Amino acid sequence: MTDAKIQTVKDEIKFVEGIFRKLLKILPSFNVTDEKILPYGLKPHTRSISWLVEQVVTQQTKFNAKTLGIEDAAFEFPDTCLHDCEIKVGKRSYFVNVKIHNMAGKENKNDIAAVEKLYMQYSAEPSYNLIYACFGVHFKNVNISFDAQYLNLFSPQFLPIYVNPRNDKIQAFYHHEPELRSRAEFLELLRQSSRSIVLKRK
Repeated sequence: MTDAKIQTVKDEIKFVEGIFRKLLKILPSFNVTDEKILPYGLKPHTRSISWLVEQVVTQQTKFNAKTLGIEDAAFEFPDTCLHDCEIKVGKRSYFVNVKIHNMAGKENKNDIAAVEKLYMQYSAEPSYNLIYACFGVHFKNVNISFDAQYLNLFSPQFLPIYVNPRNDKIQAFYHHEPELRSRAEFLELLRQSSRSIVLKRK
C-alpha cells in the first residue's frame, strides 16, 4: 500500500507537469509597468515580481482550462494557504504552489515551506498532496518572459530534508534528486528536523 501511495504522488506530479508544459507554450511575456514609471527597469530579483508572476501562471491556467484539458483552476486562496492553485479534473483536485526562478541567477537553496504548516496540513488531511511547480523567468528592463524549457515540479514529501534553523523552513534546490519516502516517514522527518517548533506526536 505504501508503494502504491508513493506512486500516486509521482503520477500526480507527472500529470500536472503535462498541464504546465502545455501552458508554457501559451504564457505571454508582459510588461510589469511603463518604462516612464521605472526608467531604469526592475531590480533583477524574483522578489520584485514573484507574486505577480504567480498570478499570471494561475490565472492563465484557469483562463486556458479547456486548452489544457482541465475543468477549472481556482486561485483565490488566503496567503496562509500552502497552495495557490487548485487544478480540477473530474472529481480530482491537484494542489499546486507556484515558485519562480530568475534564469539570470544561480541555482541556490530556497525556502520552500514552514515545517509546522506542512506538518499540520499533511497530518490533518491524509489525501492532501502538495505539488511545487517552479517556472523560469527572464528579466529585461520592465519586461518579464517565461523560459520555455525551465520547469521543475516536486513534492515536499520527497524533498531532501534540511530545515533552516533561523526560520524553521525547509530549504532545498528547486532542481534536486527526489528521495522517495512514505507519508509517515515524511511526517516523522519533519518532527525530528524541527528545532524551533514543538510538533505533537500522534
